[in-house]
Amino acid sequence: MFQLISLISAWAIPVMITFIPLYAFTRKVPVYESFVEGAKDGFGTAIAIIPHLVGMLVAISVFRASGALDFLMSFISPALKGIGVPPEVLPLGLLRPLTGTGSLAYTTDLISVHGPDSLIGMIASTIQGSTDTTLYVLTVYFGAVGIRNGRYALRVGLFSDIVGFIAAIAVCLLVFG
Repeated sequence: MFQLISLISAWAIPVMITFIPLYAFTRKVPVYESFVEGAKDGFGTAIAIIPHLVGMLVAISVFRASGALDFLMSFISPALKGIGVPPEVLPLGLLRPLTGTGSLAYTTDLISVHGPDSLIGMIASTIQGSTDTTLYVLTVYFGAVGIRNGRYALRVGLFSDIVGFIAAIAVCLLVFG
């Protein structure tokens, strides 16, 4: 089963990168022109999201530097140890909804300390791929298009992150543990 997953992983992106332009070409879509037009639109979006991005990055820095992350971890870690989950992955579960860069940096650190083939490395990598940067997405993208009431999206996004975090741990413990 692991070999099948590895084979699919190795071929998924090259197949998509090849298939999408070929499909567009067969449908007579001007592929390059469409790409350039989308890139032009992307610059406007980038300018519009800068204030929201700066605000989110400041909030994340304050959360981490204030010690709030460590304080929160001190309460949740014993429960994770009790059910056999490595507490080292907890900060990743807390950081991932906040920041993609911060969670990637933490994942990189976990993998460099524990190894990519360790249970912690596998769980961290799976969490990284199974969850999203919900608060970042809501702040930046909703702010860029002017959405003011995102409470339902916040609930669904955070619920999805929790489910992704728990599922990533459960699958890794089942498959690799």
